[in-house]
Amino acid sequence: MTKKLRLLVVGAGGREHAIAKSLAQSSLVEKVFCAPGNVGMASDKIEVVNIGELEFDALKGLVAEEQIDWTFVGPENALVAGIVDSFEADGLKIFGPNKEAAQLEGSKDYAMRFMDQYQIPTAKFATYQSSEAAIAGLKDFSEPIVIKADGLAAGKGVVIAPSKDEAEAEIRLMFKKGQKQIVLEEFLAGDEYSLFLLIGKSGYRILPMAQDHKRAFDQDKGPNTGGMGAYSPVPQLAKVDYQRMLTEVVEPTIAGLKQANLNYQGVLYIGMILTAQGPKVIEYNVRLGDPETQVVLPRLATDFAELINAFVTEANLPEVKVKPNACLGVVLAAAGYPQAPLKGQAISLQLADESLDIDYANVTGSLDDLKGAGGRILTVLASAPSLAEAQLKVYECLNSQVQAETFYRKDIGFRATKASF
Repeated sequence: MTKKLRLLVVGAGGREHAIAKSLAQSSLVEKVFCAPGNVGMASDKIEVVNIGELEFDALKGLVAEEQIDWTFVGPENALVAGIVDSFEADGLKIFGPNKEAAQLEGSKDYAMRFMDQYQIPTAKFATYQSSEAAIAGLKDFSEPIVIKADGLAAGKGVVIAPSKDEAEAEIRLMFKKGQKQIVLEEFLAGDEYSLFLLIGKSGYRILPMAQDHKRAFDQDKGPNTGGMGAYSPVPQLAKVDYQRMLTEVVEPTIAGLKQANLNYQGVLYIGMILTAQGPKVIEYNVRLGDPETQVVLPRLATDFAELINAFVTEANLPEVKVKPNACLGVVLAAAGYPQAPLKGQAISLQLADESLDIDYANVTGSLDDLKGAGGRILTVLASAPSLAEAQLKVYECLNSQVQAETFYRKDIGFRATKASF
């Protein structure tokens, strides 16, 4: 009898809850640990271990102590800090890109230069190391202007300035806050789509498409957030446009990784915008997205643990098979998010049936006495034969159980269903 796998997921949020839960559901898996995890994960029998994402030596100690077969890295901060290099130096199996490859997310300038070099369609851009140079460079861009902090910003380092005066004020503020480098980009108009690749030495696989909702409030108003909800599939995306994404973006990206000798192993998220000229890349991330992961993984008919295990062991890759159902998730966030989220609110949600689920993120206390811990607290999910049914189920759940000092968008999925609640 083949020994069952013991696995570690690094991270603490809703994305990591979804990853750990998906791995734990596999018949190949004996146990899943998550470090540092969160108390809500106990609802899916995931063992939470209080070790931080950047405590590499302690994490490696846990791997040795618990005889963990391989580790899946959730968050970008650990990847950019070199967790993969650290694990591999000790001969430990881990799924994620190394420190150099993680610069595709760790530095906006690095990513834009990569796209430029390998002819991957993206926005016109320029990089600046001082506010004076950046302000002088505004003349080369038309309004509105996209301003990006060069380093990691948890999905919130992008400002779209409607006018050059506002862009100038934002540029000054970024450098005043200690930013060493910023990138100016032309604004790309169109719908955004999330495409996830799993990449390894033996090839790559594409996960189901999803669409995220970044703005805090309905009708895409308010500040940018880490994501307020997502859904999969995206029926409004025409097959011809999807094929263009594969031909014009995915294929040259894979070729570019090889030519750059990045030896990429892990997840590559491609954030795309479908413009009038065709698909263009707005950013790369070197990990699964949050909250897209929560709606993509439940749609896999292929065993997720078997798939990742094939990448880690360099075995033959199984094909990615997708269930015909739809999945939609709505984030419940703390009042005041993203600027000044409140903490400590009581959280109590009852699920009406098995088609509903919860992925926990920022929670403390215990399963019987959950409290919000700021930011995005949890994601309520529904799987159903259609997006409209999944959307209705999630909103019936949220609308019927008021959670004090929280808020959520009432229109997640509106581009596909035209409905809001």
